[in-house]
Amino acid sequence: MPTVYARRIGVFASAVALASLTSLVNAPAAQAAPPTPISASAARSYLATVTPKAEGSSSGYSRDLFPHWSTVSGSCNTRETVLKRDGVNVVQDSACAAVSGTWYSEYDGATWTAAADLDIDHVVALSEAWRSGASSWTTAKRQQFANDVTRPQLIAVTDNVNQAKGDLDPAEWMPSRTSYRCTYARMWVHVKQYWGLSIDSAEKTALVNVLNGC
Repeated sequence: MPTVYARRIGVFASAVALASLTSLVNAPAAQAAPPTPISASAARSYLATVTPKAEGSSSGYSRDLFPHWSTVSGSCNTRETVLKRDGVNVVQDSACAAVSGTWYSEYDGATWTAAADLDIDHVVALSEAWRSGASSWTTAKRQQFANDVTRPQLIAVTDNVNQAKGDLDPAEWMPSRTSYRCTYARMWVHVKQYWGLSIDSAEKTALVNVLNGC
C-alpha cells in the first residue's frame, strides 16, 4: 500500500480528521498516467539500429531556450494539464490550478494530496535534449518538445525525486521503484526516437539491459 505524505497538513486535532486520514491511506492508488510508450520489443528493435554518439556540449544551454508550461487551452498551461491527467479526482479552480486531488508518483511509490508536492518531470531532461541534438533546433521546436503531452515525455512525480534526477540519463539514474523501470526505459526510448535525439554508449547499454528484462 503506498504511503501518503502530507508535509504541509500539520497535526490532526480531532478523531474525525484521523478517520479521514485512515480512509485516504486505504484508498486505491491513482491510476492516471502519461500516454502509453512503445512496447519493450519495439524499443529493443529501435535501439538495435542506433549507433551511439557522444553527447554534445552544454555550452549555450538555458532553460529559457525551451519555453515551457505553455497554454494548452483556456487558462490551463502544460503543468496544470499534466496534473489533471496524472491525478485522481483532481479539482481545479477558475485559474486551472489544482486545489485538491490525489497523485501517485510512479518513480518512488509515494502518494500526495497537495499539488505543491509534485513536479512535472521532463522524462528526457531539457539539458539532456540540448546535448543530444536540440541545440540545433529552432526555439519553436524546443517549445513543442518541452510541452509535449502527446508522447510520454511529461509525468507528475514527487518534487524531491525529480530534483534528484536532474538531467541524468538512464546510465546515471533510474526510478527507485524497480517495477517501473521497464516503463521508464520505454518512455525514454519513445521520446528520443520520436524527436530524433542521439543516444550515447553508456545510455544505450543501460537501456538495453533494462529492456532485456522486460
